[in-house]
Amino acid sequence: MRTLVATTLIGPPFVPQVNPYAGEVGARSARWAAEFGLVTGPDAATRLGRANAADLAGRACPDAEPEQLALLTDLVTWLFAFDDNCDDDGLGADPTRLSPAVARLLDVLDRLGGDAPARAVTTAEPAATALHDLCRRVRRLGHPRLLLRFTRQLRDYLLALLWEAANRQHQRVPAVAEYVQMRRHTGAVYPSFTLTDIAHGALPTAERLADPVLSALDALAADLVCWCNDAFSYDKERRLESTGHNLTNAIARETGKDERSALAETVDRFNSGLATYLRLEAEVLAGDDPEVVRFATARRCWIRGTYDWSMGASRYH
Repeated sequence: MRTLVATTLIGPPFVPQVNPYAGEVGARSARWAAEFGLVTGPDAATRLGRANAADLAGRACPDAEPEQLALLTDLVTWLFAFDDNCDDDGLGADPTRLSPAVARLLDVLDRLGGDAPARAVTTAEPAATALHDLCRRVRRLGHPRLLLRFTRQLRDYLLALLWEAANRQHQRVPAVAEYVQMRRHTGAVYPSFTLTDIAHGALPTAERLADPVLSALDALAADLVCWCNDAFSYDKERRLESTGHNLTNAIARETGKDERSALAETVDRFNSGLATYLRLEAEVLAGDDPEVVRFATARRCWIRGTYDWSMGASRYH
């Protein structure tokens, strides 16, 4: 199945780049994860190392300074670690057990990276203390609007995980339209975009962000990142979970297609979505607004970076 994806998924027509600090930042992020207790054992450390968060972040932010790259890398590391821990503990399929963990993390987000009571920090679980550190660092950048955007997007991510867990508990495969909408949030693409925007200096005004075309470009970029991930991860997911949360599963359930045909449709959806993205991007860039150019560049880097990272990611083997 992976061969089908690798040979038919169209490579995004953007120049692939990797941040020269990726290796250095990757080692630093591994220490960060260990210090906050995100790594629960040798197997978890190996799995997290194979995910190579710094390579993905380095492709999304090829020109970022080390501190900016470290912030995005640590977020991606946190997301991978939380995802793995949910799988190991069975939280991801049990909303009644996941809910208390989500509530604790929502409490962290409500603090907006501000000073937390000492007891709240020292008694919190590793995922919460590490998340507080991420919010604190975003707050120190001095962009309140982006801090609010970042925490709101992470809140959407956490609440979407409860939707996913409920589906798993009941072995429910969502309809395609529902899946596409929720996948943008379960994939935590939007908070990742926000940190990438900071690194790229992409800070359009709220009025500009509300423009329907720019908003559509943002959503489609998130879709492409998620669909690329779904296509490359399908082989691994089908071995672990027959009714997994993957676009291919949703297509197969809704259309009655066999898994190979459904996977081919996932690839087709990515390829046609990429063509639509290029048309929308040309429309957006026609205004020659420097902020919008940087905004689009950040999403280009994520789309291309996800493709290149997925081609070599041992996480999906």
